[in-house]
Amino acid sequence: MHATVGDTLLVHGRVVGQHDRTAEVIEVLGPDGTPPYRVRFDDGHETVMSPGPDSVVRHKEPG
Repeated sequence: MHATVGDTLLVHGRVVGQHDRTAEVIEVLGPDGTPPYRVRFDDGHETVMSPGPDSVVRHKEPG
């Protein structure tokens, strides 16, 4: 998994009824775009995470 600042991280719910969550990558802490990432969720919560297989990086549009 590789991400850059400004990309969106989509974290799928792990339990029935749990909604997907999105977070903006605000800092890349690993080498060459690899985890861990500092992210900010839609509710303003910030955390450092190493996304698992239930997560997808959506790269920001160039320009």
